[in-house]
Amino acid sequence: MKALLLAGGLGTRLRPLTEELPKPLTPVCNRPWLEHLMVHLRDQGIREFVLAVKTHADKIQSYFQDGQALGVHIEYAYEQSLLGTAGAIKNAEHLLDGRFLVFNADIVHLVNVAPLLEFHERHGGLVTIGLTEVNDPSHYGVVELTKQGEILRFVEKPKREEAPSNHINAGIYVMETSVLDWIPKNRETSIERETFPALIDHCVGVYGMPVDGYWLDMGTVDRYMQLHDDIFAKRAPVHMSYRMTREGVWMGKEARVHPGATIIPPVVIGEGAVVQSGCTVGPYVSLGDHAVVRAGASVSRSIVWPGATVGSEELVSDAVVGRTFVTQACRPAPSAAVREQETANEREPVMQR
Repeated sequence: MKALLLAGGLGTRLRPLTEELPKPLTPVCNRPWLEHLMVHLRDQGIREFVLAVKTHADKIQSYFQDGQALGVHIEYAYEQSLLGTAGAIKNAEHLLDGRFLVFNADIVHLVNVAPLLEFHERHGGLVTIGLTEVNDPSHYGVVELTKQGEILRFVEKPKREEAPSNHINAGIYVMETSVLDWIPKNRETSIERETFPALIDHCVGVYGMPVDGYWLDMGTVDRYMQLHDDIFAKRAPVHMSYRMTREGVWMGKEARVHPGATIIPPVVIGEGAVVQSGCTVGPYVSLGDHAVVRAGASVSRSIVWPGATVGSEELVSDAVVGRTFVTQACRPAPSAAVREQETANEREPVMQR
């Protein structure tokens, strides 16, 4: 079975981050989010991927190439113009055969796909939509479904008290190739507003099932940083690429931390990164590959991208630091319990490697 990953969007809500990189290549603990997704699916037995690309397609293909480095096989479907969710799926038709999976690569979903596939096999319809439950459905398209899981309708951004459920589209689909006959060629088409409603109206079998696992719409800087908090808190099952040198501290090869620097876990320090004398790094910091924190600087609750620099004596908190930008997040201050835990963390220097 192939998995089609929709990776052609503009990522406008994540600007200025997406002015340097396409959203699927946005680093999450120093590896592109799309890489984490493919590794997560590969470990469940899915090794054939199609990437639907447009924005910065050359950067995405340059990074992943044919997928051999990840132990998978990757093909590419290129959009000449933005085609929307359904249009992008139709554009990849020549690379799809039989039943296939679709993932919106802009959304962080680390779920077990086996139950979704088993449910799809049992109900015999054309589409199964993975659903997730949210506390406030008023910002999403909400699903109304029967006890058997058949979807009756989508309700777009209902008032909280009028929502038929708290289940929303998680951006994960199991599809039969006959669904492609319902999507027009070469024009922008929304799967949520056009394709699914048409399939439901014609009673061809559109079902929904809640998925188990971690889910987050990584559409804003605040949520991007929330993802890292969840990883450090072990709420999001993301594999760390580096070895743990002590509890809560992961370091890449050739990282150099001055003996006079203070490292407060949890912290990720990338390959070839440099932390100079008198610095304080942490807690809740992801320091990118070959990033530099210059003497006397302090970095906390922040993400420093690969190759970026924090200047001498600078104080950086609740921010994303790229090579050409610094973006502050609007996150709430840490709770008293979190501050107490941070104070209790051992502040011994990390040995230079």
